[in-house]
Amino acid sequence: MKRAAATALANLGETVLIAVNAIVAIPRRPLETRAIFQQVYLQGNRAFGLLILMSGFAGLVMAYQFGIGLARFGATAFMGQLVVLALAREMMPVLCALVLGGRIVAGIAAELGAMVATEQVAAVRALGADPVKKLVLPRLFAATVVMPIYTIIGDVIGTVSGVLVGKLAYNIPARAFLMSAQERLALPDFFSGVIKSVFFGFVCGAIACRAGLSTRGGTAGVGRATTEAVIESSLTVVILDFLLTRAMAPWLR
Repeated sequence: MKRAAATALANLGETVLIAVNAIVAIPRRPLETRAIFQQVYLQGNRAFGLLILMSGFAGLVMAYQFGIGLARFGATAFMGQLVVLALAREMMPVLCALVLGGRIVAGIAAELGAMVATEQVAAVRALGADPVKKLVLPRLFAATVVMPIYTIIGDVIGTVSGVLVGKLAYNIPARAFLMSAQERLALPDFFSGVIKSVFFGFVCGAIACRAGLSTRGGTAGVGRATTEAVIESSLTVVILDFLLTRAMAPWLR
């Protein structure tokens, strides 16, 4: 137990150090613009199909669940409010971070781990370059940008799915569904989910980079590092979600 706690604290310290070093390296030249855009493109395409599937079914499930409960009290007119609010505040940011973020985290950790195992990171150091600047910063920046984009797109797809369920299963016109959602959903509700996803993307990216660069044991260690990164990032998302929800509660109505 003590050894596990010490390892967890050490990993936390290394993750914070990598994140801080990446932020400090931002203004240093070269700016790595090409590498950043390449990572945004790769990470954005890496799980886009999964995003469509996941957000579509998330909207379907939420609409059906709320519809069943509201139909008992003849209050299905409020379905739009509840579905869109739940998707924007909680469901979509967390689902994107856990499902899509796990895909991104695994990719980053495996890629950096393979570079460590094949001594490419050592070669970067030997050439006098900073691995944090060359390798970590583009991936960390891309994860921070891509995650809120995923969340916004997921909100739209989930809402469309909710509209379909309302129309086909509960005979709620699309206009009535959307007007109900508009009456309740405010900008702070929408931006709370986007802000969460920014934090999720940054933290998960930092964890993935730390796990990849800490790979030991050759190619076998790459698999261990990838699994460790996915587990740690998923647990961190759940904890961070509670902390952010508590911090933003005064601004939400």
